Amino acid sequence: MDKSKADGFKGEKAIITPYVIRDIQAANPITKQLYVTHIGYYPNARYHYRERREGTTEYVLIYCEKGSGWIDYNGEQFLLHEHQAFIIPAEQRHAYGADVNDPWSIYWLHFKGENAVMFTSIFGKVLSISDTTTNRFTDRIQLFEEVYKNLEMGYSQENMEYITFCFMYFLASFKYMPQFQETNKFERDDVIQNCIYYMRDNLEHKISLKDIADAVGYSTSHLNALFVQGTSFSPIEYYNQLKIQRVCYYLQFSDLKIKQIAFKLGFYDPFHLSKAFFKEMGLSPREYRNRYNEIDPSNK
Repeated sequence: MDKSKADGFKGEKAIITPYVIRDIQAANPITKQLYVTHIGYYPNARYHYRERREGTTEYVLIYCEKGSGWIDYNGEQFLLHEHQAFIIPAEQRHAYGADVNDPWSIYWLHFKGENAVMFTSIFGKVLSISDTTTNRFTDRIQLFEEVYKNLEMGYSQENMEYITFCFMYFLASFKYMPQFQETNKFERDDVIQNCIYYMRDNLEHKISLKDIADAVGYSTSHLNALFVQGTSFSPIEYYNQLKIQRVCYYLQFSDLKIKQIAFKLGFYDPFHLSKAFFKEMGLSPREYRNRYNEIDPSNK
């Protein structure tokens, strides 16, 4: 049973895909992973209310842009405020509505797909986006609009496949919030990030754990513990990975000989470079360069 009140909000918009299109989405190797069935925006949705005693076959995502509302799910009531989201799992009884005194404006959508379970960790809980300089509120809404506007253009195979990838990115912005926000982070106030910045600036020099620790003002033991906790690698292991990443770059996009690359990046000799490269990549630098050039001979 689906109860609703107060449909029709000034400035609202919504798209509901036809069932025949959903069947096509469910059969397409790309879109069957994750696809949108309903999508919309309700501004200042006073008296908005939904109750589904049997749940729905889709997952329901509600993102509160401003105002507030509530969601009843799994025997609990969750309050949703500005810049918070909630995903209601499929087949679960639920109800939700706008706050009487401060009605929400919400972006909402329903989705299905074989790989929806990839996002189980963010289902059934309030997802809060902190109001900081790294929040990327606008970027997230632009992703939503990308999905909506492409649905407006019709249901061609290319459109639907593109929407799937955009929507995955949209959901990932909630599941991997620190990573999504990191690209907009200008203040280097995190010790691990500071270490990585220092490493990247010194890939063509020989630096030690003490050098890294001194650069961020920590003792070597304290830094090592923090870094392992945050990345699962020691600082030197991480530094060596970044070096190998730079080796890959030179092998792909330069004509430098392996001996020159080894010298440039502070390896003892080409053998030392090859040994470190094979440990990380599973093949020699020469094999890597040959394999890359076989794929695209125009690249150096």
